[in-house]
Amino acid sequence: MNEHKEPENLQELLDLLAAADGESRVVTFGEMLDVAGRRSFGPMLLLAGVIVLAPLIGDIPGVPTTVGVFVFLLALQMLSGREHIWLPHWMLVRSVSRTKLRRAIDWFHPVARFVDHLLKPRLNVLVVGQARYAIAIVVMATSLLMPAMEFIPFSANAAGIILVVLGLALVARDGLLILVAASLIATAGVIGWNVF
Repeated sequence: MNEHKEPENLQELLDLLAAADGESRVVTFGEMLDVAGRRSFGPMLLLAGVIVLAPLIGDIPGVPTTVGVFVFLLALQMLSGREHIWLPHWMLVRSVSRTKLRRAIDWFHPVARFVDHLLKPRLNVLVVGQARYAIAIVVMATSLLMPAMEFIPFSANAAGIILVVLGLALVARDGLLILVAASLIATAGVIGWNVF
């Protein structure tokens, strides 16, 4: 089990992923979860969003669907109040090239520095207690749309952004990000309604 301090912002998550031990040419999803922290939902949501948004990774066929299943299971366990997160073995052994992961991390660093500068604990009522159940429902709804996003170019990025924002809200205890996520979801809903 990972003994690192769990990330409190995007930069810390990237640093943990970059420092992950291992000499193999691939990194498994289980290894990424180990360094991100399996004890709370915020880092896991943040990791899911980063994977979907990452260049060279999020565009791999099957990745949005796999992440969607992961996020669904995560949300289900959030709603049930589980303290220990269970994931199926087939998901934990999915892997990505270590080279692709490093390139994605390098790409994210400037974004992380900008985003993390804006984070601070505020509007705590939106990220604790009963609010976490509402977050879990939004996460579950997002996850159910992700398999269909495989067939619409770049649409999975919208899900990735929502997951990153919600994950950051939980790890940084920044309730303002919940309002940002709500705005993003409403905008995506209006666009989807007009398109279809």
